[in-house]
Parts: sequence; C-alpha cells; structure tokens
Amino acid sequence: MNPTTAATAAETSRRLPSPHARPAVRLAALFAMAALSAALGGCGGGGDGGTSPFPSPPPPPPPPASDTAQVCAPTNPYRADASAPTSTGSLANEKAWLHSYMSDAYLWYSEMPSVDANNALFSDTSHVYESLDNYFQAQKTPNHTASGKLRDEFSFTMPTKEWNDLINSGSSSGYGIQWLADAWNSTPRGIRIAFVEPGSPAAAAGLLRGDLLVTADGVSADSMTNAGIDTLNAALFPSANGQTHSFTFSRAGGGTVSKSVTSATVVTDPVPTTMVLDNAGSKVGYVVFNDHIASSEQKLIDAVNTLKAAAVTDLVLDLRYNGGGYLYLASELAYMIAGSGPTSGKVFEQLQYNSKRSAETNSEDAKTPFFTASCILDANFECSNQQPLPTLNLSRVTVITTSGTCSASEAIINGLRGVDIDVRVIGGTTCGKPYGFTAKDNCGISYFPIEFKGVNAKGYGDYADGFTATCPAGDDFAHALGDAGEGMLSAALYNLQHNACSLAAAQAARRSALGLGAHAQPRLLRGLERESRIVLPRR
Repeated sequence: MNPTTAATAAETSRRLPSPHARPAVRLAALFAMAALSAALGGCGGGGDGGTSPFPSPPPPPPPPASDTAQVCAPTNPYRADASAPTSTGSLANEKAWLHSYMSDAYLWYSEMPSVDANNALFSDTSHVYESLDNYFQAQKTPNHTASGKLRDEFSFTMPTKEWNDLINSGSSSGYGIQWLADAWNSTPRGIRIAFVEPGSPAAAAGLLRGDLLVTADGVSADSMTNAGIDTLNAALFPSANGQTHSFTFSRAGGGTVSKSVTSATVVTDPVPTTMVLDNAGSKVGYVVFNDHIASSEQKLIDAVNTLKAAAVTDLVLDLRYNGGGYLYLASELAYMIAGSGPTSGKVFEQLQYNSKRSAETNSEDAKTPFFTASCILDANFECSNQQPLPTLNLSRVTVITTSGTCSASEAIINGLRGVDIDVRVIGGTTCGKPYGFTAKDNCGISYFPIEFKGVNAKGYGDYADGFTATCPAGDDFAHALGDAGEGMLSAALYNLQHNACSLAAAQAARRSALGLGAHAQPRLLRGLERESRIVLPRR
C-alpha cells in the first residue's frame, strides 16, 4: 500500500499572510471568519442566516467515491503523478470523490459544514488544484478546542509527487533554512534562522542559526504592504530551484551580513547531531531529531548504537523542530529508549477513528505496537530489512520541545508515558496534535484530512492544546545546537543533575516572552506537510 497523499496549499500555511492573495492562499486562514461565510453566500453552514428568508436547497448528494476515483479533470496538471490509472472526467468528478472521501474518513465528519460544490471558489477549471484545495478547506470543521484554537489546524492537501519526495528522502527545493518568526502576522515579525541544513545553499553562504532577517530583496522584513509581503514570500519560500534572492541579516555580536542565495534541491539530514556529554560525571546522550522521514530510521539506529557503546545513563532528545512524520519511526525510537521490559506486550498507540469506522478502531491494524525490529522502507513502501533494534533501557528521558514539536514527536512523549517512563519536557508547550491520517491520492493530488486520534497504553490522548513543559526554557539562538551552554540543553542538563528546574532558564524564557510583545506567537514557518502523523500498512 502506498501512503501517498498529496505543495501549493500546504506551502501557504507557512507563508506570511497577504490580504489580497488569491483564494487558495487565503481560504484556509479565513474559513472560520465571516469573510468566507459571505463569500460562500447561500451554501449553508456560514453566515448568520439573515440574508434571505428562504434557505438555499442543499446540493445533490455526490456519487460514491468508488465511482469517481481517479476520474480526473483534463486540466489537472498533476494527473500523470496519480498512484493508479486514471480516466478523463471533469473537475466535478474530482470534487465528488473528495466530498465522499471526507464524509467517510474525516474524524469530525459530523461537523463538516454544508458547502455548495458549484461555488465559484471551487470551480475554476484553469486552476484545478486551487479549486480542489479551497473545496477541501471549506469542508473542515469550524469548531475550536478548549483554549480557543481551531480544532482542525492540520488537514491539508499536496501534490502527490512532492509529498513522496519529501517524506521518503527529505528532498525539497529551498535554501536549507528553517525560518522562525516571533510574530508572523504583526510587526516586528522577528524572522530569524532557527536551523541551517548542513551542506545546503544557506550553509555554503555562511548563514548561521540566530541570524535575524532585516531585508529580503530590498524589502523590510516588517513590511505590511501587499507588494512587500509578496516580495518577502517569494524570497523566503522559493517555488523552484535556481531562484536567487538577496538577504540582509543582523548577526549576534553586532554588524550585518548580506548574502545572495540560490535555491536548490536540499536533502534533509533528519538526525544531524549525536553526541555524549559529561554532566557532573554522568554520561548523557544528546540527539537532535528533526524529521520522522524514512531516511531517519537508519540514522536513529546508528545514534542509539553510538550511545549504547558509550554506556550513557541518560538521554536528552531534542525534538524542538520536529513536526512528526511516520508513526512507526516514533514507535521504534520509543522502544530503543525504553527497551523490552516496560514495553513488552504494550501498545505504543491505539488509533481511534470516527463512528462510521468503529470496526477499524477495534481491529488489530489500529494498534501500533512498540516495534522491536527495523523496517527500512523500500520503493514499494514495504519493510526491506527487519533486524532487532538496539536499546538503551532507560527509565527516564528528557525531551526538548517548542510549539514546533508536533504529532509523531508528541506520540513519543505520550507513548512512553503510557508505559510509565519518566518523560521530562524541557522548553515550551508542544503544538497539540494527537491526530493523524493515512493519506489518499486521487488524480495526482494527495489529501490529508485528519482521520484518527491516537491514545497511549493508558488510553490517554487528550493533548489538543499540547504538552506543557516540566521546566520552561527558551530557544537560545546565541548558541549552536549541542552546545552545553545553549539555553534549552543547559536547562535539561541542570534538571538531570539537580532534579529541579533551572530558575535562570525560566527567567530567561520569561524575559524573552515579555520582550516579544502582546501579539507575538513564535512559530516555525513551515507547511503542514512537516507536522504529521502518518500510518503505514501493518507489518
């Protein structure tokens, strides 16, 4: 089974908001707002119902998904990348399939608004992808969590080929920069480099973690004009290889750095750092794990073997920028940390589907065990090399987190706590995504509606507002990752040595938060495709 699913719309989730952007860019952000309700007019599920004394008749029911699967609009540019043979149909066929699929698979199908598929926002045959993404976004639940955030901030679409390239090899077009903004929709934005991929164009240009963006292509990083925001988006998120843009940064210690950087295919190193630290005479392993992609599996195994050979007594797992990915990798890593003792016969994560799919919830396929053997995916998404996994047999683990720690990364925390491993969270509150999907391709576009909620061996999975930190600490851009003086790592080592939180780290985090301003919401600027929990077929 191919886990393909479907990067235009997903890309827009990481971009700076532009008030005049085309519907494909704006719809996801505005769905819960009155502006979209007005745009949808009488399609139901929006507005205050006071614009007409007679409600519009509901749209006719779509044909079953099986009748419209891989029946594609002739102008769909991604049709050739479909995971199965296709036939020529119309945009209406693709919309019918999408609605039927979401009505069956979506976790919150009972909260889907009534949407008229014939609305102009969903019917532009010259922009098939944008029309389908708009239709997809409009059918997501508009409800909120207890804290007030949208319940579904996560469902997205993506061209299938781009998704396959990303999740399997970690390759994508760009500079190799992970951007972070202190406040992405207000000023000062505080856009800076959080991480530079080794061997990338950014690394070759000498750009560093912590560099603060001043201008891009001559436009201020705090520009609020339409033209300025368009320029910033084009510079920060190049759409293809070979695009050159100029940047000016402010660097810690004073002075500015100006560089021109050309986009290229960048292959992510998902486990860039493994080291052993001396912490008051104790050997502490430190691993930076940035992406649950297929290529991370062997690197994680190698990292654990390195730490096992060094006889470490503790582990600091740095997940601050890890948005998730394959769930089986989270399970394998959790097993390698805890070993067979506490995990034997226990479920790592139980998947809970919607009420239409109760048989699936109760099936063995809904149970992800603590995997004890490797997989090493081949081109057919099958395990190719199952070997016993090494283990550290630790009773506790320290995890470094931020709001960018999502989904499969949160599953590591939850899964280990489910078998009574002492998981200490250092840093900030995680993103809050106990949800995932199996993903579905149709006509070369992959769809990722949230399909299940994951719970641990104790039945717990209610962390839609994230896991709060055991000890607060701020991301310290003045130090490299792995530097024992870096704020989060220093706080983790302090906690391990003293079994208490570092007051200095907490005060630094508080000062940083106060300095950002009332409207600041620090976040990584990345697409939803980097914040996922993906299930493969059962082994």
